[in-house]
Amino acid sequence: MSTSVTPLLLAAEGEGGFHVPSISEFFPAAILFGGTPFEFNRLHLIRILATIALLTIFVLAARRAKVVPGRFQAAIELVLGFVRKNIVEEVMGVERGRRYLPMITTIFVTILAFNLTGVIPGLNLAGTSVAGVAILLALWVFVAYWAAGIRKHGFFGYLRNTMFPPGIPAPIYVILAPIELLQILIIRPASLVIRLTANMVAGHIMLVLCFAATHFLLLEAGPELKVLSALTLAGGLAITLFEVFVAGLQAYIFAILASAYINMSLEEEH
Repeated sequence: MSTSVTPLLLAAEGEGGFHVPSISEFFPAAILFGGTPFEFNRLHLIRILATIALLTIFVLAARRAKVVPGRFQAAIELVLGFVRKNIVEEVMGVERGRRYLPMITTIFVTILAFNLTGVIPGLNLAGTSVAGVAILLALWVFVAYWAAGIRKHGFFGYLRNTMFPPGIPAPIYVILAPIELLQILIIRPASLVIRLTANMVAGHIMLVLCFAATHFLLLEAGPELKVLSALTLAGGLAITLFEVFVAGLQAYIFAILASAYINMSLEEEH
């Protein structure tokens, strides 16, 4: 940070006018049952509201479904068709993918809805910005690809197929086998959690920084600095649009990796 900017931030922070984003953003104060294992805070409320909205949308779409779809039904079918064709069938094929289509669709729309809460005014915090949701979904994927592999190959057959792929010199297995075991036990689910959570945390911090700077520069800073509020506002709007893109992208990446992990467990060789 340049020396010219540092005094500005220090002065603003001292006056209480500039809100510097921190990790506390993701752990809001309790609304109910504070200090207990049943604590309920704004993040929990956001997740509940997103879930209610998601269920309402799909229930209404199902009840109002017509042979010739209207705009609302067409939008829902576009999302469902995207997941089916561009994720599940693209990775797993039509026959194999049919079994896992409901699971992957649920994962995709849930992550998308929870991600988008980060750019909705009044909510302003992604439901996936704390790792709890990502961990639950990653555990679901973990159970799914282990169950798929064991069902197809048997427990020891699945481990053998994963840890000892054919065509590799035997001494290499000393190194490869532990790595492959670590991958199916930890690396795959951890990669899903870290990628999703880190992107949502970074996006929220950038948004808070831009809009807090806009508020300070426009309403509290000296006249010579007010013009800079236009730049921070434009930056905040640009990052908001980018976060909408990231929300969809991260839902896509999580869903396609989940499909790939399950499909790898079903392959004879991988």
